[in-house]
Amino acid sequence: MKSILFLLATIQLTAGCAEKQQNQRRTDTLDRYEATIRWSQYDALVDFMHPDWLEENPVASLDIDRLHQFRVSQYRVRQVLSQTDGSGVDRVVELRMYHLHSARERTVEYLESWRWDEERERWMLHSGLPDVTSAR
Repeated sequence: MKSILFLLATIQLTAGCAEKQQNQRRTDTLDRYEATIRWSQYDALVDFMHPDWLEENPVASLDIDRLHQFRVSQYRVRQVLSQTDGSGVDRVVELRMYHLHSARERTVEYLESWRWDEERERWMLHSGLPDVTSAR
């Protein structure tokens, strides 16, 4: 009986450690993504996107060129929606972006959809780039 309890405790502890590690990886990935946007390194955003998602939704160079006309003055997470099984997180993000040519600030709101990829053992983006053409 003691060996069964020990085995169950060990399994629970191992599962808890794996979940904690996955949560830490999520936090690290989201922080790196935010820093990439804040430093206006728009070309690197594609590296966060899942290859299968990119295959279905290719990123046009025009979209990245549009982003290069802006500098981010604020990145604000407005809402976080986690899936109950822990496999995904959706975040509604508000960006305040300064347009270099018109000297005006725009606000862009968009949805980031993050999913855990078991094969690659990392969090990957399943949504596109911020759309500066829909700014308010």
